[in-house]
Amino acid sequence: MAETETEVKRQETDRSQPTLEAEREEAAAKGQPKPGQRAEVTNLEIVQHYFDKAADHLGLAEDLKTVFWTPYREVTVQIPVRLNDGKMAVYTGYRIQHNGARGPYKGGIRFHPEVDIDEVRALASLMTWKTAVVNIPFGGAKGGVNCPADDLDSSEQQRIARSFMDKIEKVLGPTRDIPAPDVNTNAQTMAWFMDEYGKLHGHTPAICTGKPIELEGSYGREAATGRGCVYTFREAAPHLGLSPADTTFAVQGYGNVGSWAARIMQQLGATMVAVSDAHGAIRSDAGIDANALYDHIFKDGGTITEFPGAEPIDAEDLIAVPCDVFIPAALGGMIHEHNADRMQCKVIVEGANSPTTPAADEILRGKDVYIIPDVIANAGGVVVSYFEWVQNLQHFRWDEREVNDKLGNIMRRAFREVSGRAKEEKLDLREAAYLVGIERVVQASRTRGYV
Repeated sequence: MAETETEVKRQETDRSQPTLEAEREEAAAKGQPKPGQRAEVTNLEIVQHYFDKAADHLGLAEDLKTVFWTPYREVTVQIPVRLNDGKMAVYTGYRIQHNGARGPYKGGIRFHPEVDIDEVRALASLMTWKTAVVNIPFGGAKGGVNCPADDLDSSEQQRIARSFMDKIEKVLGPTRDIPAPDVNTNAQTMAWFMDEYGKLHGHTPAICTGKPIELEGSYGREAATGRGCVYTFREAAPHLGLSPADTTFAVQGYGNVGSWAARIMQQLGATMVAVSDAHGAIRSDAGIDANALYDHIFKDGGTITEFPGAEPIDAEDLIAVPCDVFIPAALGGMIHEHNADRMQCKVIVEGANSPTTPAADEILRGKDVYIIPDVIANAGGVVVSYFEWVQNLQHFRWDEREVNDKLGNIMRRAFREVSGRAKEEKLDLREAAYLVGIERVVQASRTRGYV
């Protein structure tokens, strides 16, 4: 594919940088990920690195580090499912409850072929710190099934969801553990979970969040994670000399989080110049209409590379597109030591969980890239899940404006608390966020007499 004019100019002005082809060849020779691929480092290693760093900063003893790092309970179940072709598939499901000192366990359930126990452990731990950072009364949990959701139709996914709920319902409950959607699960999946749980326990809408509006879901929940990302950016922008109306941005992963973040950024006047999903990537310096792209993909069934008015590019080149804000909203480990130096953005807002490896984080801080970490940036989803849970317990509903206003208040407060801690101790936002989260969990555990 021909190089874009911008890429040609970039190479002309910085001949010291290796070419993309050279990077690919070197990566292949060393067994490293190509630019744009996930790093070999796992989500568990990423989260544990940041936890250990914060725990050491706080002076936690080794025995306490073990208590607060290892999960309280791990459940692994077999899920045999008869597929539509008549064949039996056997998947593995996980529900890991990391820490419940601050309230019921809370965390999403994902359907993805790469789900394994270590990934779920990492995400459960991250939920513990995330709920503590935004100071809502939940602990942390996560779940997943290692099924190829993209290759299954709705009836097959429903059988998996119901079978999974049937096998883990004993450790769930509105005051024990409340699941939510995650990668490749959505409001419909939550409806199946709620219905299956209700067969055994009666009508219990508070058993999960992210449900359809028709089944006591909350207004604003679908957009909450993407909206929370935008709230944190708006809070940081004045301190970075950025005006949202004059901002350019790129989105990696145009699913629920990425598409909502893009559409809300566009409402502020910002311009999307590049975007990718699992099927490809496109760019346009003149701007890509986030609403039109959403309709093209999710309503018309088109592919991202067929979107008119934008130039298809290799997915690995997305990371090098010049922009003010880069929003990784795909999977973990997508920004790593072998591609971080190609980034040409001022701000990263982490819509995905663990998208940046520790090595990449160090490279980016050396380039003065301002990173709003996942533990703050994408917490909007669990905040509105908390609102949904509260509404379900009362069988009462707030309107969308009230939900969004309450979300904004919590996200702004959390950002200011973490930012203040970062300035006070001369840390970056990620380190400060982990300090705040871990401190709150430790304090709750000590107050309860657990440690």
